[in-house]
Amino acid sequence: MSKCAAIQMASSPNIGANLLEADKLIGEAAKAGARLVALPENFALMGESEFDKIKVKEADGSGQIQDFLARTALKYGVWIVGGTVPLEAEDENKIRAACLIYDDSGERVGRYDKVHLFDVSVPDSDEEYRESDTIEAGTGNLVIDTPFGKLGIAVCYDLRFPEFFRSLIMQGMQILVIPSAFTAQTGAAHWEVLLRARAVENLCYVIAPNQGGFHLNGRKTYGHSMIIDPWGVILDCYKTGGGFVMADIDLERLDKVRAGFPVLEHCRYFCR
Repeated sequence: MSKCAAIQMASSPNIGANLLEADKLIGEAAKAGARLVALPENFALMGESEFDKIKVKEADGSGQIQDFLARTALKYGVWIVGGTVPLEAEDENKIRAACLIYDDSGERVGRYDKVHLFDVSVPDSDEEYRESDTIEAGTGNLVIDTPFGKLGIAVCYDLRFPEFFRSLIMQGMQILVIPSAFTAQTGAAHWEVLLRARAVENLCYVIAPNQGGFHLNGRKTYGHSMIIDPWGVILDCYKTGGGFVMADIDLERLDKVRAGFPVLEHCRYFCR
């Protein structure tokens, strides 16, 4: 078994302050025994405008945020799933929302670019979001081998597309990490039910770090970062504000659940 943690933040437009907070929480999780620590979407910057992230975008492989992730993974001797980092896109007026994974020596071992973009008008509210104005969608997916199991990555709005996770299962995913910044309204309605559904239908662990609190741009995020087991049981949940959740990832239990309840073997579409 390995202890894994999901960090919750209420990030601000100040990158330096956000990185200090992330360092503090990662350090606390590592001290508590976590070997894998996952940060939420936009952990380094929740700008006053959605266009602020374009101003601070980094070249792939070099920059303040990427250097922080590499240095912090080495400093605490943990694997880090680095939320999302604004990286350069083909369109110079946009960014890629890239989730970067670093091992415990500070080496980057994976990159996933958010595929599904949050272009919605939230029902019964005046909230509108158009991520495609500032983000260039990714086109691939990612499952990597780690000491904790086969790790699949998704980001926030990806959660609403179950076929996406079937593609990860076909690559052997055992643990899903989904850094997010779910809004308060959509989170209250759908966050827990979607996370538990992804755990149950794929018989996998789910590690879900979320933004949680009020942000200076007027946005409120839902929080409730959680870790869920393959049977849909919530192992830990942190409701609001900065903090972290932690739980054991037990691959022997996962194997027993899958062997005794072989729904993935019974699947006739999209699972093979």
